[in-house]
Amino acid sequence: MKEIKKNKKKKYEKIINRSKFWPIVQLFKDRNGFMNEVSQKSQKKILEKIKPENLYDELINTVYKEKLRISNISWNADPIDDKKFWYSLKEKLIEFENDRNNKKIKEEILPIVIDRYTKEITGNFKRSHHSFARRLISSFLARLLNTARLRNPFGNLNLNSTIQIVGKQKRLRQLSKKGTIVMVPTHFSHLDSALIGWVISHLGLPAFMYGAGLVLYNLKIFAYFFNSLGAYKVDRRKKHILYLETLKTYTERAIINGCHNLFYPGGTRSRSGSIEKNLKLGLLGSTLEAQKELNKKKKKIFIVPVTFNYQFVLEGPALINQYLSKNKLDKSLLKDLGYSNTFKILMFLIKYFTHSNRMAVSIGNPLDIYGNRVDNKGNPINNNNLSLEKNNKKEILNNLSEKIIDELMAGTVVFSSLILSFTAFEIIRNKFKKMRIENIIGLPEDELIIDINYFKKNYKLVLDFIKKLSENKKIKISDELSISVDDQIKTGCKNLGLYHAIRPLEFKKNKIIIKNIKMLFYYRNRLDGYGIEKVLN
Repeated sequence: MKEIKKNKKKKYEKIINRSKFWPIVQLFKDRNGFMNEVSQKSQKKILEKIKPENLYDELINTVYKEKLRISNISWNADPIDDKKFWYSLKEKLIEFENDRNNKKIKEEILPIVIDRYTKEITGNFKRSHHSFARRLISSFLARLLNTARLRNPFGNLNLNSTIQIVGKQKRLRQLSKKGTIVMVPTHFSHLDSALIGWVISHLGLPAFMYGAGLVLYNLKIFAYFFNSLGAYKVDRRKKHILYLETLKTYTERAIINGCHNLFYPGGTRSRSGSIEKNLKLGLLGSTLEAQKELNKKKKKIFIVPVTFNYQFVLEGPALINQYLSKNKLDKSLLKDLGYSNTFKILMFLIKYFTHSNRMAVSIGNPLDIYGNRVDNKGNPINNNNLSLEKNNKKEILNNLSEKIIDELMAGTVVFSSLILSFTAFEIIRNKFKKMRIENIIGLPEDELIIDINYFKKNYKLVLDFIKKLSENKKIKISDELSISVDDQIKTGCKNLGLYHAIRPLEFKKNKIIIKNIKMLFYYRNRLDGYGIEKVLN
């Protein structure tokens, strides 16, 4: 049984010593040329999917959807000429209402739209800005995480002792020299992007390209950092084929040009608190298309799952509210969960790091695009015999998706706070077996008190089951789980839901008292999907 312990201080050598040789730097030497490549390829793919007689309808529907977006959800990050562009484009399209097969629709109107989307998506990576932004973020995180910050805020800084990086980091480094890496992390918090940026830099890897939600560009300072760190813009309000195809082509061409890439396979932050099981196959599909072209050059793409493990998620209350009310994503983006300006996001980071000094990042087993685990040389360890020539795209993507989920699940690091929340919630759920979740959430406080001895008995059952999962490499456990059960419960109560206005539970007078069952449910869900509940039934 392998326990996750605090790291010893370690420094990784850079994979590429001079940043001017990074693939992303080489690509952005000719930014306009790259955008032209993306636009041309996107148009070609769109014309392969949409019949000529239907192109007019697709364009006019796109215009109406864009006009609706502008009237309903307008952001500071939107282009200044947004309204003018789409209204004038409608006037141009109307001219062809009675001549829908006119070749000018394909040759003139479509390129205007795709060129615009390409320009909107493309980042503006600059090597000098990246170096400055990376140092500033590392320094900022280190100051916040420094355990001696209150006594000596300018003392020795060591992020490595606080952010635990576990798993296959050495293999990741080896494979980055042999092919193109596509990282696919879990997504729980606003903190994820800053954290993965630090991890990439700390491991000595070149800068990655990654998609950042356009809403985050509302703040100029964050827009600067995202551009500097290799981000491209993703507007999740836009669901139509013309935009989505351009976005997929952008990632595909970047990968083909050798740029390491990162995207969240769940799409957006997990609202329930669990690891997403329904991955977005669109961007994963771009890796298959890229591999087809790279096969001619005898180069490989490696998919690397990454699991974030936090002691608490500050946005948790807003996220679980959306999950329980089944709000649509478009509505959730309107307020962006309450973090709408620089001050609020800065306070979010300070509050997080002031109260929590342990988190873990698990690097999963790297996979090829068929879902095979690969060794340090990039060769399949267990070949499932899938191939682009023999199998259809959907079959390959479904298998890859399953393997990614397996790796993300196995990368979960269990802290005592997670066992505490899982056990407490399941005890209540078993007490009210016939109730729906939404009714359990509404139970009065006098029904949410658990005797400590009964709780300990169930806690031990869950703990033993998790340790067996760990022995079978289905999950990872923190060194917290090696101390006594009494101390685990005290530690878990201390860390669970830290800084929430109402803590999920408290330990008082030999009783576990649930104070916020909604948040308890959110943290309980982090252990969903392992079959742990069966030991308590």
